[in-house]
Amino acid sequence: MSFDPIDHDFERGLHNRRTVLGDEWVDRSLNKASAFNADFQNLITRFAWNEIWGRPGLDHKTRRAIVLSITIALGRWEEFELHVRAALLGEAESRLTPDEIKEILMQSAIYAGVPAANTAFTHTLAILREVGEQIGYVLEPAAPASSTHSGIGREGRTTSLPALHYSVREPRCGRAPRHTVVLSHALGCDLTMWDSLANRLALENRVIAYDHRGHGSSDAPEALYAMADLADDAARLLRELDTGPVVWVGLSMGGMVGQELALRHPSLVRALVLANTTSGYPEAARAVWEQRIATVRAEGIEAIADAVMGRYFHDAFRARKAATVARFRRRLVTTDAVGYVGCCEAVGRIDTTARLGQIGVPTLVIAGELDQGTPVAMAQTLVEAIPGARLEVLADASHLSAAEQPEAFAALVTGFVAGL
Repeated sequence: MSFDPIDHDFERGLHNRRTVLGDEWVDRSLNKASAFNADFQNLITRFAWNEIWGRPGLDHKTRRAIVLSITIALGRWEEFELHVRAALLGEAESRLTPDEIKEILMQSAIYAGVPAANTAFTHTLAILREVGEQIGYVLEPAAPASSTHSGIGREGRTTSLPALHYSVREPRCGRAPRHTVVLSHALGCDLTMWDSLANRLALENRVIAYDHRGHGSSDAPEALYAMADLADDAARLLRELDTGPVVWVGLSMGGMVGQELALRHPSLVRALVLANTTSGYPEAARAVWEQRIATVRAEGIEAIADAVMGRYFHDAFRARKAATVARFRRRLVTTDAVGYVGCCEAVGRIDTTARLGQIGVPTLVIAGELDQGTPVAMAQTLVEAIPGARLEVLADASHLSAAEQPEAFAALVTGFVAGL
């Protein structure tokens, strides 16, 4: 056969058009074609839907976002409505969630103008009222005065003392949270170390991050603390927020608090992620902690800052990501010295090894391949003592593995939480 009667450009474009907009709309559009506009329908099917939508450089989900942005900027509201409805009801791999569409509209307010975004919100709200039940999305009433930044959450402080500063991110999916996840930071850090992971987890979960006593915006009582104090602080926070059992994700000191919390307040813990942490130090290491306390008392945190960064991050990371290291260093040296010393005492005297067998919840232990502060052997002790615990070792990661290998760390945590 020397002549192929099929116009492959048209057929490819038609396939893309149906994939993006749905069969119903495309059939209706084609059935309304006439001698006057059939050429135009052929043109847009071949050029818009094949030549552009058929290019593999961007996936269909990304192209949906681009189309929505352009139609907002140009005020093409009929086309905007078409693509909003198609984005909400489209195939799973290219579908946009209401939250993702909201973010497109929010960004458009800055780059295309508030009036355009205002109109876009009006059109989108009407469509959500129409299809919300179909996609499982409920438009709950909300007061603008109580609105919070979705990347930060609602912030507060406990009424009980010492007051703890915290943030709460509600699930962005518009449904009830699958779990409540608590993120507990390392010594000399604060809740902002978890921002990226918190936002990822908050798609379907309620996520709480908080500053330990002596850190960030939490109170710093003048005393030497015990790990039991930090665990009881966490229990106070969870009870004030009425969380029920939580998935606890703790790194270094945060992992130590998680162990003690599960032992002292087992009804508050649903599962544990213990990252770059230990259940106890040998005597020689405890002496190092005592020396650190003495140095900070005599000379301030600045005197130990470079050494701490050397333990937190391996050499190659410090060279490659100097700005990240500088940010963590700045947080360390601005930590309240009294609170830092108090927590050093708690960390140096952590001792849960003999009690780990009492932990009865699913537990993921994460270690850094290059971690010298809490090496893989310490993680192995946790795994061997906690019934059913599983160990994952992150390559090319030192002590702050969540900062050095954020994607790999997040994949482990989100996968663990999703499997509960």
